[in-house]
Amino acid sequence: MNNINNVVKMILATGLLTLLAACNPASDGGAPAGAEPPLAGAKIGGSFTLTNQDGGKTSDTDFKGQYRIIYFGYSYCPDVCPVDLANIMLGLKQVEKDDPALARKIQPIFISVDPGRDTPAVLKQYVSAFHPRLVGLTGSVEEIAAVAKKYLILYDIRNDEGSSEYLVDHSRQAYLFGPEGEPLALLPFDGTPQQVADEIIRWAR
Repeated sequence: MNNINNVVKMILATGLLTLLAACNPASDGGAPAGAEPPLAGAKIGGSFTLTNQDGGKTSDTDFKGQYRIIYFGYSYCPDVCPVDLANIMLGLKQVEKDDPALARKIQPIFISVDPGRDTPAVLKQYVSAFHPRLVGLTGSVEEIAAVAKKYLILYDIRNDEGSSEYLVDHSRQAYLFGPEGEPLALLPFDGTPQQVADEIIRWAR
């Protein structure tokens, strides 16, 4: 865990992120008049009640009226998850600079696909490394499977022979949802923080 936190701190401090093709093209900061969000009408998302990093219960209804950034991953991920999360949270921090009023209406959420290891205490340390308002959620094996299905996330625990640890293969998606929980867009987690910020501002209006 200390190694992961060191990687996170380095990424957040330097912004040295891999620049790959974005999920959505970079925007000019605003959607065309009357344009519908890319995921408008998609059957993605839904209700959930999971355990937060403080050990309490958190439901989707707790975020009613807020835009939500949702990313699925796990704290023991050696590389992909911390890089993605750092990039997304740097994008949110850019929104906080560009449009503070809008940023206050956005709630970032990290949902674990590794409930066996991602206890509330582990998640509390993990999410605090990325953003002070990032909520970490975990739950039972059954609860995580149910919410992953609703959000179209595939994951598989990979037990490698001879290894005391294991990896979890999972879908890489960063979703932006609207105030009523409606899907709006995919965020370009593998683009630049500014591209992430632009896409948030483009559709969170």
